[in-house]
Amino acid sequence: MNQRNSENRKPEIMSPAGDWTALRAAVDAGCDALYFGIKGINMRAGAENFSLADIKKIAGLCSSSGVKAYLALNTVVYESDLLKIKKIILKCKESGIDAIICWDLAVIREAVKQGIPVCISTQMSVSNSDSILFFHKNFGIKRFVLARECSLGDIKKIRKNLGVKLSRDIEIEVFAHGAMCVSISGRCFLSQFQTGKSANRGECLQLCRREYLITEKDEKYSFLVGNNYILSPRDLCTLPFIEKLIEAGVSCFKIEGRNRSPEYVGTVTGVYRKAVDFYFRNRGKRGFKKEFEAFKKELSADLKRVYNRGLSSGFFLGKPVNEWTDTHGSQASTRKEYAGLVKKYYKKPGVAEVKVESNKFAVGDEIMFQGPTTGVFSQTAESIEVDHKRLCRQKKEWS
Repeated sequence: MNQRNSENRKPEIMSPAGDWTALRAAVDAGCDALYFGIKGINMRAGAENFSLADIKKIAGLCSSSGVKAYLALNTVVYESDLLKIKKIILKCKESGIDAIICWDLAVIREAVKQGIPVCISTQMSVSNSDSILFFHKNFGIKRFVLARECSLGDIKKIRKNLGVKLSRDIEIEVFAHGAMCVSISGRCFLSQFQTGKSANRGECLQLCRREYLITEKDEKYSFLVGNNYILSPRDLCTLPFIEKLIEAGVSCFKIEGRNRSPEYVGTVTGVYRKAVDFYFRNRGKRGFKKEFEAFKKELSADLKRVYNRGLSSGFFLGKPVNEWTDTHGSQASTRKEYAGLVKKYYKKPGVAEVKVESNKFAVGDEIMFQGPTTGVFSQTAESIEVDHKRLCRQKKEWS
């Protein structure tokens, strides 16, 4: 991991990779680093995830693209997992993985033993400089994902209390965008109690995202709990105040979303890439503040196009009050519909042969292509042919 001076260096943008398509989308969108999980032992069991054999390929692809590769091993680790953990970490060492994100001391110990940098996960709930100093002194750890409950003021105080020298060595990472859990740093037992699926093993069924009915025991009358989903917070979004986090000394902006779609990963990564680059390219210039505010508003429209439960500043600007989502599922301003499969692509003329399996589309429609090597690519359909006959109609009369 790079040593960063908050005054002179850009924060790293770290993107989620739940599968090969999302990984490619993150790289194409300009991430500096990405994080991924191994099947069976990560915090997003619902994602496609990767196998032990994939680690070397991921490391190679990232290295050739100038992107850091971080493995998330941040679940609760049971006795039966220890041999598997050692095998995974050894594979990471052989493959050249840049760091392991974890919080269990058994994982920390093994990673340090193998000489792999450790990033302390938010599951550790590190929220003060003393905790950081302990891990730095005893394990040589230099990067920490702060607890979700830390505010902008907390970050500034932590940086100040670390002192000038240590502040140059210590990297502070924060979640910048994505889903938030109602429980402390994601340690929730609701799914485990109700269904036997543990959130702390990546199996959360997100029961908190549902609307609940309270029924009076004797009379049996019921009430819907307000018009909000009171266990389901809005998604975190730091774009409106991203410059404040940069100036507070944040070393890495982490995007949540290994369970979300490749276009979500690509869009959100691209937005934060553009915002950070604009800030460092134009700060200090006359009229910068006004131009940056206008640019952030423009970028916000892109964020609202993809999956979101409504957007919130989280705990960064103070304790959130009543910032619950008020609908089930996504509030994205656009919807995608499955159309079909690309059977062949003819590179020279730039023509794709598509087998249409569902839904109608026409000339002038925006079509999105996704795949493990393509990542995410969108374009307007400029012309369509069926049986070598060109279709000129703009209406969706053909499928």
